[in-house]
Amino acid sequence: MTTGETLLANARIVLADRIVSGHVRVRNGRIVEIDTGSVPPSAEDFGGDYLLPGLVELHTDHVDGHLAPRPKVRWNPFAAVLAHDAQVAASGITTVFDSLRVWPDKRAMGMDGDAPLLADALADARKADALRAEHLIHLRCEVATDTVAEDAEALMDRHDIHLVSLMDHTPGQRQFLSVDQFRAYYMKKSGISEQEVDIIVTDRLAAHARHARTNRAKLVAAAQARGIVLASHDDGTRDHVEEAISDKVAIAEFPTTEEAARLSHGAGIRVLMGAPNLVRGGSHTGNVSAQSLAEAGLLDILSSDYVPSSLLWAAFDLPARSPLISLPQAVAMVSRTPARAAGLDDRGEIAPGLRADLVRVAVAGGHPVVKAVWREGQRVA
Repeated sequence: MTTGETLLANARIVLADRIVSGHVRVRNGRIVEIDTGSVPPSAEDFGGDYLLPGLVELHTDHVDGHLAPRPKVRWNPFAAVLAHDAQVAASGITTVFDSLRVWPDKRAMGMDGDAPLLADALADARKADALRAEHLIHLRCEVATDTVAEDAEALMDRHDIHLVSLMDHTPGQRQFLSVDQFRAYYMKKSGISEQEVDIIVTDRLAAHARHARTNRAKLVAAAQARGIVLASHDDGTRDHVEEAISDKVAIAEFPTTEEAARLSHGAGIRVLMGAPNLVRGGSHTGNVSAQSLAEAGLLDILSSDYVPSSLLWAAFDLPARSPLISLPQAVAMVSRTPARAAGLDDRGEIAPGLRADLVRVAVAGGHPVVKAVWREGQRVA
């Protein structure tokens, strides 16, 4: 946090419920005033650009691509974290939940992740004051694996974990509604043979029967005992949602059907969908589209998932695609709502008393362009 005062003037300020023209005064890392009067002297003149709250990203595994930029290549984890952080901040994201995979499965084709390595690298970067955005840890726990609960609890004991998602990528359910869908996806992604995929399918089905129910219960208990927010991943049926309700899940990540989204939303569980899904016009795996959920009033949160820049793009794209959704409503899906869903009440909105996490955005060629980013009043991009 910086001390001193900053004035950001002649801006189109995106508030929670409207857009106003004026200036924002920042002092000691906090927003202290929003004024629609004349431009104060010595202010930074935005020239009519937008001023948004800093974006809040709940689910991105983008850091994995920096750690493993090519097959069989491992980059220095500290350097990978810094590269990821620079791209995140340049995309207007000031709070990011890095989704680290806890997936102890030797057949996971590189999907098992390096959660302990990356958690340590994030801690080192934070200690060195080397990060632009604020990075919090989100554990993505694959319940149908043997030691996932023990591995996750070990990380909970060593690091501050803020979010745990309960995942199950077993063929024939959730993301992969059919075994053929699973087979086609992984053959294309990894280049392995049909025979190799068949072995993986058999192993995954057996592992699900042995471990999924027990591990989910252990993970829920461990998270609740530590006050960690829970998310359920790829819910597709009424049974999935009822299980999420029973587990006191707060966030439904990427529901695969409108039914699951509707039931989750109706139960007060925040529905999160991918910004790439919205920008591309549909799910890359053929499940329900983010736009259809938005138009049905069932979309609460957008996540950049695997493309950091998609978060801001989607916030500006959504009102153009769905005129009943205003820009302030769309911006809330990438700032205020994810912050509140994750238990962060001090950010995500331009309002007096909140953190001065702010983004200057121009529009060029009809598309949003990040011009500057502040985190707690300090310019970071």
